[in-house]
Amino acid sequence: MLAHWDDVEWVRIDRGPLQGSRQRLGAAAGAVRAGLSRYRMAPGERAMPVHVHADEEELFYVLGGIGLSWQDGRTYAVAPGDCIVHRASAESHTIVAGDVGLDVLAFSSGSDTHMVWLPRANAWWMGPRWLPGDGPNPFEREASAGELELPAPEPVRVPTIVATRDVPPQPMRHGGVDSHWRDLGAAAGSAVSGMNHVEVAPRARACPFHCHGAEEEIFVVLSGAGSLRLGDERPAVEAGHVVARPPGTRVAHQFIAGERGLTLLAWGTRDPNDVAWYPDSNKVSLRGIGVRARVEPLDYWDGEG
Repeated sequence: MLAHWDDVEWVRIDRGPLQGSRQRLGAAAGAVRAGLSRYRMAPGERAMPVHVHADEEELFYVLGGIGLSWQDGRTYAVAPGDCIVHRASAESHTIVAGDVGLDVLAFSSGSDTHMVWLPRANAWWMGPRWLPGDGPNPFEREASAGELELPAPEPVRVPTIVATRDVPPQPMRHGGVDSHWRDLGAAAGSAVSGMNHVEVAPRARACPFHCHGAEEEIFVVLSGAGSLRLGDERPAVEAGHVVARPPGTRVAHQFIAGERGLTLLAWGTRDPNDVAWYPDSNKVSLRGIGVRARVEPLDYWDGEG
Protein backbone atom coordinates (compact mmCIF):
# COMPACT_ATOMS: atom_id res chain seq x y z
CA MET A 1 0.00 0.00 0.00
CA LEU A 2 2.98 2.26 -0.70
CA ALA A 3 3.98 3.95 -3.97
CA HIS A 4 6.25 6.81 -5.03
CA TRP A 5 5.04 9.25 -7.62
CA ASP A 6 8.37 9.05 -9.47
CA ASP A 7 7.47 5.44 -10.26
CA VAL A 8 3.91 6.05 -11.49
CA GLU A 9 3.25 6.43 -15.22
CA TRP A 10 2.15 9.78 -16.61
CA VAL A 11 -0.73 9.50 -19.10
CA ARG A 12 -1.13 12.30 -21.63
CA ILE A 13 -4.61 13.86 -22.02
CA ASP A 14 -5.13 15.11 -25.58
CA ARG A 15 -8.79 15.72 -26.41
CA GLY A 16 -9.13 19.04 -28.19
CA PRO A 17 -9.30 21.73 -25.49
CA LEU A 18 -8.61 19.13 -22.79
CA GLN A 19 -4.84 18.94 -22.41
CA GLY A 20 -2.47 17.87 -19.65
CA SER A 21 -0.93 14.84 -17.98
CA ARG A 22 -2.28 12.59 -15.24
CA GLN A 23 -0.94 10.09 -12.72
CA ARG A 24 -3.35 7.72 -10.94
CA LEU A 25 -1.59 7.75 -7.59
CA GLY A 26 -4.41 6.26 -5.53
CA ALA A 27 -4.65 3.16 -7.70
CA ALA A 28 -0.86 2.77 -7.68
CA ALA A 29 -0.83 2.80 -3.87
CA GLY A 30 -3.73 0.34 -3.57
CA ALA A 31 -6.70 2.60 -2.76
CA VAL A 32 -10.00 0.71 -3.01
CA ARG A 33 -12.92 3.15 -3.25
CA ALA A 34 -11.24 6.52 -2.88
CA GLY A 35 -9.28 8.16 -5.66
CA LEU A 36 -6.17 10.31 -5.96
CA SER A 37 -4.81 11.70 -9.21
CA ARG A 38 -2.04 14.16 -9.89
CA TYR A 39 -2.45 16.54 -12.83
CA ARG A 40 0.27 18.57 -14.51
CA MET A 41 -0.75 21.21 -16.99
CA ALA A 42 1.35 23.55 -19.10
CA PRO A 43 0.40 27.25 -19.25
CA GLY A 44 -3.21 27.67 -20.39
CA GLU A 45 -4.05 23.96 -20.30
CA ARG A 46 -7.01 22.34 -18.57
CA ALA A 47 -7.13 18.57 -18.22
CA MET A 48 -10.71 18.17 -17.02
CA PRO A 49 -14.08 19.05 -18.58
CA VAL A 50 -16.44 21.30 -16.71
CA HIS A 51 -18.30 18.85 -14.47
CA VAL A 52 -20.10 18.17 -11.21
CA HIS A 53 -20.35 14.82 -9.43
CA ALA A 54 -23.76 13.60 -8.27
CA ASP A 55 -22.55 11.94 -5.07
CA GLU A 56 -18.78 12.31 -4.91
CA GLU A 57 -16.77 14.98 -3.09
CA GLU A 58 -13.48 16.24 -4.50
CA LEU A 59 -10.63 17.99 -2.71
CA PHE A 60 -7.85 19.62 -4.72
CA TYR A 61 -4.46 20.61 -3.33
CA VAL A 62 -2.12 22.80 -5.36
CA LEU A 63 1.45 21.48 -5.30
CA GLY A 64 3.00 24.06 -7.61
CA GLY A 65 2.41 26.71 -10.22
CA ILE A 66 -0.57 29.02 -10.44
CA GLY A 67 -3.97 28.80 -12.06
CA LEU A 68 -7.67 29.49 -11.99
CA SER A 69 -10.40 27.51 -10.29
CA TRP A 70 -13.37 27.86 -12.67
CA GLN A 71 -16.71 27.53 -10.86
CA ASP A 72 -20.12 28.18 -12.46
CA GLY A 73 -18.69 30.72 -14.89
CA ARG A 74 -16.51 32.60 -12.39
CA THR A 75 -12.79 32.17 -11.74
CA TYR A 76 -10.65 32.32 -8.60
CA ALA A 77 -6.86 32.51 -8.48
CA VAL A 78 -5.10 29.54 -6.86
CA ALA A 79 -1.47 29.02 -5.86
CA PRO A 80 0.72 26.49 -4.02
CA GLY A 81 -0.75 25.36 -0.71
CA ASP A 82 -4.34 26.13 -1.67
CA CYS A 83 -7.07 23.58 -0.94
CA ILE A 84 -10.26 23.60 -3.03
CA VAL A 85 -13.38 21.68 -1.98
CA HIS A 86 -16.09 20.65 -4.44
CA ARG A 87 -19.01 19.02 -2.63
CA ALA A 88 -21.31 16.57 -4.37
CA SER A 89 -24.07 18.11 -6.52
CA ALA A 90 -22.69 21.62 -5.91
CA GLU A 91 -21.00 23.93 -8.43
CA SER A 92 -19.79 22.85 -11.86
CA HIS A 93 -16.04 23.23 -11.98
CA THR A 94 -12.68 22.69 -13.61
CA ILE A 95 -9.17 24.06 -13.12
CA VAL A 96 -6.96 25.89 -15.63
CA ALA A 97 -3.20 26.38 -15.55
CA GLY A 98 -1.77 29.88 -15.35
CA ASP A 99 1.33 31.42 -16.91
CA VAL A 100 3.83 29.04 -15.27
CA GLY A 101 1.74 25.88 -15.44
CA LEU A 102 -0.02 24.02 -12.65
CA ASP A 103 0.63 20.89 -10.56
CA VAL A 104 -2.35 19.71 -8.50
CA LEU A 105 -3.54 16.71 -6.49
CA ALA A 106 -7.21 15.67 -6.82
CA PHE A 107 -8.66 13.48 -4.05
CA SER A 108 -12.13 11.93 -4.49
CA SER A 109 -14.37 10.21 -1.94
CA GLY A 110 -15.74 7.51 -4.24
CA SER A 111 -19.19 7.19 -5.77
CA ASP A 112 -22.11 4.75 -5.59
CA THR A 113 -23.71 6.02 -8.80
CA HIS A 114 -20.68 7.08 -10.90
CA MET A 115 -22.89 9.85 -12.25
CA VAL A 116 -21.19 13.03 -13.49
CA TRP A 117 -22.98 15.95 -15.17
CA LEU A 118 -21.08 17.78 -17.93
CA PRO A 119 -23.05 21.00 -18.51
CA ARG A 120 -21.09 22.24 -21.54
CA ALA A 121 -21.47 18.82 -23.18
CA ASN A 122 -25.12 18.64 -22.06
CA ALA A 123 -24.53 15.00 -21.17
CA TRP A 124 -24.29 12.60 -18.22
CA TRP A 125 -21.25 10.42 -17.77
CA MET A 126 -22.44 7.22 -16.03
CA GLY A 127 -19.52 4.90 -15.38
CA PRO A 128 -18.70 3.13 -18.66
CA ARG A 129 -21.74 4.67 -20.43
CA TRP A 130 -23.31 8.06 -20.99
CA LEU A 131 -26.61 9.78 -21.63
CA PRO A 132 -27.95 10.41 -24.20
CA GLY A 133 -26.89 6.88 -25.08
CA ASP A 134 -27.00 7.47 -28.83
CA GLY A 135 -24.91 10.63 -28.61
CA PRO A 136 -21.16 11.06 -29.03
CA ASN A 137 -18.68 10.59 -26.21
CA PRO A 138 -19.18 13.45 -23.68
CA PHE A 139 -15.52 14.43 -24.03
CA GLU A 140 -16.08 14.92 -27.76
CA ARG A 141 -19.15 17.06 -26.98
CA GLU A 142 -17.04 19.06 -24.52
CA ALA A 143 -14.43 19.64 -27.22
CA SER A 144 -17.08 20.75 -29.71
CA ALA A 145 -18.32 23.35 -27.21
CA GLY A 146 -15.17 25.36 -27.94
CA GLU A 147 -12.76 27.21 -25.71
CA LEU A 148 -13.83 27.86 -22.13
CA GLU A 149 -14.49 31.49 -21.28
CA LEU A 150 -12.17 32.69 -18.55
CA PRO A 151 -13.36 35.92 -16.95
CA ALA A 152 -10.98 37.88 -14.73
CA PRO A 153 -10.52 36.32 -11.27
CA GLU A 154 -12.93 37.46 -8.60
CA PRO A 155 -11.38 39.83 -6.02
CA VAL A 156 -12.59 37.65 -3.13
CA ARG A 157 -12.41 33.89 -3.24
CA VAL A 158 -15.30 31.62 -2.29
CA PRO A 159 -15.13 30.01 1.21
CA THR A 160 -14.46 26.61 -0.39
CA ILE A 161 -10.92 27.72 -1.29
CA VAL A 162 -8.45 28.12 1.58
CA ALA A 163 -4.71 28.68 1.83
CA THR A 164 -2.79 26.34 4.12
CA ARG A 165 -1.08 29.28 5.82
CA ASP A 166 -4.46 30.80 6.74
CA VAL A 167 -5.66 27.72 8.66
CA PRO A 168 -4.46 27.80 12.30
CA PRO A 169 -2.36 24.74 13.25
CA GLN A 170 -3.59 22.58 16.11
CA PRO A 171 -0.90 20.88 18.19
CA MET A 172 -1.03 17.15 18.93
CA ARG A 173 1.49 16.38 21.68
CA HIS A 174 1.60 13.44 24.05
CA GLY A 175 4.45 11.05 24.78
CA GLY A 176 6.26 10.43 21.50
CA VAL A 177 3.62 12.26 19.43
CA ASP A 178 4.58 15.82 18.44
CA SER A 179 2.83 17.27 15.39
CA HIS A 180 0.76 20.19 14.16
CA TRP A 181 -2.44 19.64 12.16
CA ARG A 182 -4.20 22.11 9.87
CA ASP A 183 -7.69 20.89 9.00
CA LEU A 184 -7.93 22.19 5.44
CA GLY A 185 -11.02 20.16 4.55
CA ALA A 186 -13.12 21.47 7.42
CA ALA A 187 -11.91 25.03 6.82
CA ALA A 188 -13.05 24.80 3.18
CA GLY A 189 -16.39 23.16 4.02
CA SER A 190 -15.89 19.49 3.14
CA ALA A 191 -18.79 17.23 4.09
CA VAL A 192 -17.95 13.54 3.53
CA SER A 193 -14.15 13.63 3.43
CA GLY A 194 -11.39 15.54 5.13
CA MET A 195 -7.80 16.62 4.61
CA ASN A 196 -5.16 17.74 7.08
CA HIS A 197 -1.79 19.32 6.46
CA VAL A 198 0.44 17.67 9.06
CA GLU A 199 3.89 18.78 10.22
CA VAL A 200 5.73 16.24 12.39
CA ALA A 201 8.64 17.31 14.57
CA PRO A 202 12.02 15.61 14.04
CA ARG A 203 12.09 12.02 15.39
CA ALA A 204 8.48 12.34 16.60
CA ARG A 205 5.32 10.45 15.71
CA ALA A 206 2.44 12.03 13.80
CA CYS A 207 -0.37 10.45 15.84
CA PRO A 208 -1.15 7.25 17.79
CA PHE A 209 -0.78 3.88 16.05
CA HIS A 210 -4.24 2.97 14.70
CA CYS A 211 -6.39 1.47 11.94
CA HIS A 212 -9.96 2.08 10.73
CA GLY A 213 -12.89 -0.24 10.22
CA ALA A 214 -14.87 1.91 7.75
CA GLU A 215 -12.78 4.94 6.77
CA GLU A 216 -10.32 4.96 3.88
CA GLU A 217 -7.22 7.13 4.14
CA ILE A 218 -4.60 8.32 1.66
CA PHE A 219 -1.38 10.07 2.70
CA VAL A 220 1.03 12.06 0.54
CA VAL A 221 4.47 12.98 1.88
CA LEU A 222 5.24 16.55 0.83
CA SER A 223 8.68 17.07 2.39
CA GLY A 224 11.14 15.59 4.83
CA ALA A 225 11.69 11.90 5.44
CA GLY A 226 11.03 9.23 8.03
CA SER A 227 9.38 5.85 8.31
CA LEU A 228 5.93 4.31 8.23
CA ARG A 229 5.08 1.94 11.03
CA LEU A 230 2.75 -0.48 9.26
CA GLY A 231 1.94 -3.45 11.45
CA ASP A 232 5.32 -5.08 12.05
CA GLU A 233 6.95 -3.37 9.05
CA ARG A 234 8.90 -0.08 8.93
CA PRO A 235 9.34 1.05 5.31
CA ALA A 236 11.17 4.34 4.76
CA VAL A 237 9.19 7.28 3.34
CA GLU A 238 10.22 10.57 1.76
CA ALA A 239 8.75 13.37 -0.34
CA GLY A 240 6.61 11.84 -3.11
CA HIS A 241 5.54 8.72 -1.29
CA VAL A 242 1.82 7.92 -1.37
CA VAL A 243 0.31 5.60 1.23
CA ALA A 244 -3.21 4.14 0.89
CA ARG A 245 -4.95 2.61 3.89
CA PRO A 246 -8.23 0.96 2.85
CA PRO A 247 -10.78 0.23 5.58
CA GLY A 248 -10.90 -3.07 7.37
CA THR A 249 -7.26 -4.13 6.85
CA ARG A 250 -6.75 -4.72 10.60
CA VAL A 251 -3.19 -3.40 10.10
CA ALA A 252 -2.42 -0.24 12.07
CA HIS A 253 -0.25 2.60 10.77
CA GLN A 254 1.76 5.53 12.11
CA PHE A 255 4.20 8.00 10.54
CA ILE A 256 7.49 8.65 12.33
CA ALA A 257 9.64 11.61 11.29
CA GLY A 258 13.36 11.43 10.67
CA GLU A 259 16.05 13.95 11.62
CA ARG A 260 14.59 16.72 9.40
CA GLY A 261 10.95 16.26 10.33
CA LEU A 262 8.13 15.22 8.03
CA THR A 263 5.30 17.10 6.30
CA LEU A 264 2.37 15.26 4.74
CA LEU A 265 -1.22 15.49 3.60
CA ALA A 266 -3.61 13.19 5.46
CA TRP A 267 -6.84 12.70 3.51
CA GLY A 268 -9.68 10.42 4.56
CA THR A 269 -13.37 9.67 4.29
CA ARG A 270 -15.57 10.62 7.24
CA ASP A 271 -17.81 7.64 7.93
CA PRO A 272 -20.02 8.04 11.03
CA ASN A 273 -20.01 4.25 11.44
CA ASP A 274 -16.24 4.07 11.68
CA VAL A 275 -14.53 2.19 14.50
CA ALA A 276 -10.83 2.90 15.03
CA TRP A 277 -8.55 0.44 16.85
CA TYR A 278 -5.46 1.54 18.81
CA PRO A 279 -3.43 -1.65 19.41
CA ASP A 280 -0.72 0.01 21.57
CA SER A 281 -3.34 0.95 24.18
CA ASN A 282 -6.13 -1.56 23.47
CA LYS A 283 -8.60 1.27 22.80
CA VAL A 284 -11.43 1.59 20.33
CA SER A 285 -13.01 4.83 19.14
CA LEU A 286 -16.64 4.87 17.97
CA ARG A 287 -16.90 7.92 15.71
CA GLY A 288 -20.67 8.17 15.41
CA ILE A 289 -21.35 8.35 19.15
CA GLY A 290 -18.08 9.96 20.20
CA VAL A 291 -17.07 7.22 22.65
CA ARG A 292 -13.60 5.80 23.32
CA ALA A 293 -13.14 2.69 25.44
CA ARG A 294 -10.46 0.19 26.39
CA VAL A 295 -11.25 -3.38 25.44
CA GLU A 296 -9.75 -6.79 26.09
CA PRO A 297 -9.07 -8.74 22.87
CA LEU A 298 -10.42 -12.28 23.15
CA ASP A 299 -10.52 -15.45 21.10
CA TYR A 300 -13.83 -16.06 19.28
CA TRP A 301 -14.58 -19.09 21.52
CA ASP A 302 -13.51 -17.50 24.80
CA GLY A 303 -16.18 -18.15 27.43
CA GLU A 304 -18.29 -20.31 25.16
CA GLY A 305 -19.54 -23.68 26.41
